[in-house]
Amino acid sequence: MISIAPHPNSIDALKFKMSAQKDPHKFFMSISQEENNPFDYFRALYEGCIAGGVAGVAVEAVLYPIDTIKTRLQVARGGVNIVFKGLYSGLAGNLAGVLPASAIFIGVYEPAKQKLLEIFPENLSALAHIAAGTIGGAASSLVRVPTEVVKQRIQTGQFKSTPAAVRLIIANEGFKGLYAGYGSFLLRDLPFDALELCIYEQLRIGYKLAAKRDLNDPENAMLGAFAGAITGAVTTPLDVVKTRLMVQGTQKYYNGICDCVRTIVKEEGAHALFKGIGPRVLWIGIGGSIFFGVLEKTKKILAQKHSQTNAQK
Repeated sequence: MISIAPHPNSIDALKFKMSAQKDPHKFFMSISQEENNPFDYFRALYEGCIAGGVAGVAVEAVLYPIDTIKTRLQVARGGVNIVFKGLYSGLAGNLAGVLPASAIFIGVYEPAKQKLLEIFPENLSALAHIAAGTIGGAASSLVRVPTEVVKQRIQTGQFKSTPAAVRLIIANEGFKGLYAGYGSFLLRDLPFDALELCIYEQLRIGYKLAAKRDLNDPENAMLGAFAGAITGAVTTPLDVVKTRLMVQGTQKYYNGICDCVRTIVKEEGAHALFKGIGPRVLWIGIGGSIFFGVLEKTKKILAQKHSQTNAQK
């Protein structure tokens, strides 16, 4: 497959000029410096939303069963057997929430990243990626949290369908029930989003410098898998706490994040904070490969169409 360089106005912040440039100094400068063209915020937002939505749906559709197993492992206490039936329960409703959540996440991340890269010095680009990832994660959490709450309640057998889950959660717990574990979600997802995107973006910079060319689709997928697997492993304890708080419903077995951690360690041992780490690393590693592979491919297609449209004008 032929690798096509991004259009100069592409939403990819790491503007890249192909090796046709004669001056090697200009080549390396082009890896992380912005072009002189004005930044199109609305185009970055629009294309980011499309690319993020497509990538998010692709990951969930393919890997939902692994996520279900991970959730059931995390909520099991003691010697409770894990049920391996109904691994696709709640998939349709989850996709309905993942699409806008992923669209918001990348739609906010891309323009925020572009602006922050202009503000931060070149040697602090990692901070720009961390900050942009945090901003994108916070914006999308308004949709991601209710989606996650409903999904995990269905995965653990509390409800049979998304409409029933939403209706009964609101009836029994109020609207705030859809945001159960919101603090623990932010505690897990904001560091996760910031770390994963930072690792991925920095790996891309290093890879481009080493290869002296733009990355192809398999390479983007490989780096995405690596970034996802590392981040997934590191943030597993945060994910366990988030899952326990989200699925407890009206029982209120845990009274907040600190009590949840303390109770888990006391009753099940510290190792329980890493329950489901295998499926989680597998899920997020493969998911990172799919997400970033599809994301970069979609961004490239959108950039090509934008170039063709401009050429026809």
